[in-house]
Amino acid sequence: MIKSKSAKVGDWCFVIICIVVSLICVVPMLNLLARSLSSTDALIKHEVYLWPKGFNLQAYTAVLSDMKYVRAFFWTVFLTAVCTVVSLTMTTLCAYPLIFENLKGRSVINVFITITMFFNAGTIPNYLLMKSLNLLSNPLVLIIPSCLSVYNMIIMRSFFYGIPESLRESAEIDGASYFRILVSIYLPLSKPVFATLALFYAVGRWNGYSDALMYMNKEIFYPLQLFLYNILNNMNNVEVATQEGFSTPGLTESLKAAIVMFSTIPILCIYPWLQKYFIHGVTMGAVKE
Repeated sequence: MIKSKSAKVGDWCFVIICIVVSLICVVPMLNLLARSLSSTDALIKHEVYLWPKGFNLQAYTAVLSDMKYVRAFFWTVFLTAVCTVVSLTMTTLCAYPLIFENLKGRSVINVFITITMFFNAGTIPNYLLMKSLNLLSNPLVLIIPSCLSVYNMIIMRSFFYGIPESLRESAEIDGASYFRILVSIYLPLSKPVFATLALFYAVGRWNGYSDALMYMNKEIFYPLQLFLYNILNNMNNVEVATQEGFSTPGLTESLKAAIVMFSTIPILCIYPWLQKYFIHGVTMGAVKE
């Protein structure tokens, strides 16, 4: 099919917009990577832009030599994995029953669940609730309060609606229980939505630090983002920076860039493995064969 001139112009405009958006996302990352790999002299002289100057790994060595960082990194990896599994389990258990029309009170349950998307108790009531549940400074406080996202639950419920009811009805005729139907039919057909939501939950937990900042007082349970947040703040304090071993002149800027790269690269490595499912998951509203 031959495109009209206006259609070609529209395509080129779309391509240009995509290129600009891509550059907006990629250029800051390249700048950070270059700064983390550059010499302190080049950083002090503001000579580093998109390519490292005076290549060295001093910043990365300084960060990796800190056992506090290594501990926070592996703790966050474990926490992210556990939170993702728990969140997917809770989301499935919430979404699956709501697709059955014979569920008593389904409309009321849907209303109550939806209300939580628009109204929140606030920071102080949430803190008092965690305190009354004895969850303060408890690792579970980083898992339980955020184990279910209503938005993600609605996405999964919509995906379940798209699975033909004939499959479920045939299983019911064969005497399969609700749990067997979930395990044998819905879960195998839901890989795209599971991969999509797993990415959402993993990224949210990996980047999260506000809950630990409010509820966690034990440094051993600090997630990586809160640990790095404290390091960046401490670098502005000469006395604290000296105690942490980050007081070398000119090393601060390189360390900041290396810290940001350390906290960003691991979660970026997950996306390629989930990309094919992610693309399918975001188009789950399309007609399915």
